[in-house]
Amino acid sequence: MIKQATELDIPAILALYKQARTFMQEHGNPNQWKDDYPREDLILADIHQGNCYVYKENGGILGVFSFFLQPDPTYAHIYQGKWCNDAPYGVVHRLAVSAHGKGIAGACLEYAFSQCHNLRIDTHRDNLPMQRLLKKQGFHSCGIIFLENGDERLAYQKTTE
Repeated sequence: MIKQATELDIPAILALYKQARTFMQEHGNPNQWKDDYPREDLILADIHQGNCYVYKENGGILGVFSFFLQPDPTYAHIYQGKWCNDAPYGVVHRLAVSAHGKGIAGACLEYAFSQCHNLRIDTHRDNLPMQRLLKKQGFHSCGIIFLENGDERLAYQKTTE
């Protein structure tokens, strides 16, 4: 079941993000989520704004993601490609799942797409598992965007058009 996260979920969310950072480091992606990203203050802000969601099963939290229904400023300019359309879109950020669950990441993306049939997401060039997941989920590679700090990300979009 997917539901909005609460402050009570923070310890489990932090544990999932720590596990995800370790997984990325062990699978050739040591630079995407450096140090303690995402930090607790960012998670709290997402929770208070109603944008943080958790995937719960058997009383435990097995997945977490942030879902926004407003434009992402870093998506305003795309390079070496173009977005599928310029229609209003939703955005998924900070998706992490338990190593013990199959299909959880896909379920989180499907939930977001069910809320907004024009969805954008980005990932690090070295995050091959996420790139495979996005292609499997029907996302199209659109080009490159740059984060506020200048880091490059591969941009994807899924739409019904």
